[in-house]
Amino acid sequence: MEKKNMIIIAAVVILAVVVVAGFIFISGSSDDSSKGSTSFSSPFMAGSFVGNVSLENDSLEYVHSYKDKAHDIEYNITTMDNASALMEIYEFQGIEGPEKRTFNGQEWNIYFGEAVPNNGDNNNNSTDSKSTMGIIICEVQKENQGYVINIIFGNNSDVNFTKNTYGDSYINYVEPLLKTISLKESKDVPSVAEQFGLSQDEFNHQIDLIRQYEAGNTSVLEGSV
Repeated sequence: MEKKNMIIIAAVVILAVVVVAGFIFISGSSDDSSKGSTSFSSPFMAGSFVGNVSLENDSLEYVHSYKDKAHDIEYNITTMDNASALMEIYEFQGIEGPEKRTFNGQEWNIYFGEAVPNNGDNNNNSTDSKSTMGIIICEVQKENQGYVINIIFGNNSDVNFTKNTYGDSYINYVEPLLKTISLKESKDVPSVAEQFGLSQDEFNHQIDLIRQYEAGNTSVLEGSV
């Protein structure tokens, strides 16, 4: 496979890892003040989740994972030098958005998508509503540092997921979280290029290929899988 096509494959892999649908519930929000909250603090971000949320993984300083086991919701928070470039890749892969919302003086870009869990069955390409996961990604890019929150509503979640800012998933879980977020400046910010295993020049080149493709030059991806 030509290296020029690596970014396309890598984007799929990273999205699958970040979110480790189909049918959408159209439902009004249900105000449940009994959920409570769970505060968290990482080297680059602090805030408060809705409900009882536990820390699952903080082995890397620049990415932390949390889980609401009662409602099957996973939160992955991360920082990098160029979150906007990462979102270009996600948009290329089909993430919808952004919607823009401002909290505490900070404008967030909010994206929506769905994914099918990888259960090891390579022949299963269906989007059965019983096996789909809802995804909401919230992103901020400051001058030298970007921040991303991935919220994954698992296929066993009892939360009504909608790909908009009007349903239970956004109103009762995502928006309350964003209202509490404070962003911290980091001294050593990892690059998006490093997370793809590429040099900065290689990464820039492949972002350029995506932009060419979106501009109509489909030949740049000839030979990709």
